[in-house]
Amino acid sequence: MKPINFKQAGVIFAKNQPEYMPLPAYKGDDGKVISCWKMGFKERLKIFLTGRIWLTLLTFNNPLQPQRLDVDCPFLRRANR
Repeated sequence: MKPINFKQAGVIFAKNQPEYMPLPAYKGDDGKVISCWKMGFKERLKIFLTGRIWLTLLTFNNPLQPQRLDVDCPFLRRANR
């Protein structure tokens, strides 16, 4: 899985940190950060078969922040949301 650039992205986290993968993201005034990730064919097949995805967070022993995985673009408003 790789982070990908998208229209609303205005910042790239870890741009000059070779130990991390650069992360294009949207950063809102309210502190919300949104990134978009693309899966390869094998990853999509594995998720289809297992229904599982794993999330690893580097907290550096700081409190865990709320997280959310989604399949819907958060920039598109849906009537039933």
